[in-house]
Amino acid sequence: MSMWQGDIDFEEVAGTGVDTVYIRSSLGSDYTDPYFEQNYERARAAGLNVGFYHYVTARTVSQAVYEAHFYMNVIQGKEFQCRLAMDFEDLTRLSAGEANEIGLAFIRTVENLSGKGTVVYSDAYNAGNVFGGELTEYPLWIAEYDVSEPSSQVNWDSWAGWQYSDTGNVAGISGYVDLDRYTDAMFLEEAGSVPGPVPMPEPSSSTVEYTVKSGDTLWGIARMYRTSVSAIVSENGIANPNLIYPGEVLRITLADQVSSSQVDNTYMVRRGDTLWGIARMYRISVARLAAINHISDPNLIYPGEVLQISASGSTGDVGRTYIVRYGDTLSGIAARFGTTVSQLAAVNGIADPNLIYAGEVLTVS
Repeated sequence: MSMWQGDIDFEEVAGTGVDTVYIRSSLGSDYTDPYFEQNYERARAAGLNVGFYHYVTARTVSQAVYEAHFYMNVIQGKEFQCRLAMDFEDLTRLSAGEANEIGLAFIRTVENLSGKGTVVYSDAYNAGNVFGGELTEYPLWIAEYDVSEPSSQVNWDSWAGWQYSDTGNVAGISGYVDLDRYTDAMFLEEAGSVPGPVPMPEPSSSTVEYTVKSGDTLWGIARMYRTSVSAIVSENGIANPNLIYPGEVLRITLADQVSSSQVDNTYMVRRGDTLWGIARMYRISVARLAAINHISDPNLIYPGEVLQISASGSTGDVGRTYIVRYGDTLSGIAARFGTTVSQLAAVNGIADPNLIYAGEVLTVS
């Protein structure tokens, strides 16, 4: 659970028979979930077992090590009963080798710094087609929905935890919440904590080369590497940020310490895109992508629509948005998304429905 669930009545949650909760502590190299402290204190007061997970955004081994140190500092001094979880979902454009190298660096650092057991959180596809090798030495917390049991087509011999739904309902929690089944392997032999603070490594940076592909934009490339368009433009002497060409090689500097404002798990739909193709690119299921974005018909997505790729553990309060393009009208957008002009105007605080501007981001659901 994370900020997406808002205020949680953990006493009511405990009253339903739930005895264990995993709480998102952090993301990337500088972001602490704003509800982390509150969720931890209330869960412990309700007598619940607690585990923590960190959402990894690293694109290099160095970034992974830095994030692991940050994770430990966020949770230091807090008691937990469950293994420390690595949530590494956004593998966009990473090879299997790169993903494993980054994941292994993160989880090893966490275990070394904490002295406590860890667990790999992964959906079934990545657990069978991406993650493997030395990562399988750590227990698996598998996410797979709408099945009677988790897939056996993974690179682990067994699972420690199974997230079987991302659209659960639990008294005390507003909106959807993930539901899990845990074996004894998810729990520590005895409750522990991370003594701290943990000294942070000196931030470093490295440079990668990216070859532009057809359909790429600097905006999309910058988001993928957690940097800014202006940084790429400056480093590569680009005169017009709207003009990049397939085959062009860009140098991109990746710093260990990345501002959370640059971590954006979204994708803007382009002409010709399909939900299936986007889901495949991000290694997520179509059903999951549709659920996160409240899409009732997976065959209907529109250029300019902004999709949330990962809700980092929840689909509760994620909104669907659309970036206005030249020529758009509010009535046309309303018709596309099955809503009304008055509803769009009310949700977005639009005083004059005849005045919308290209580049404006509208909430459409």
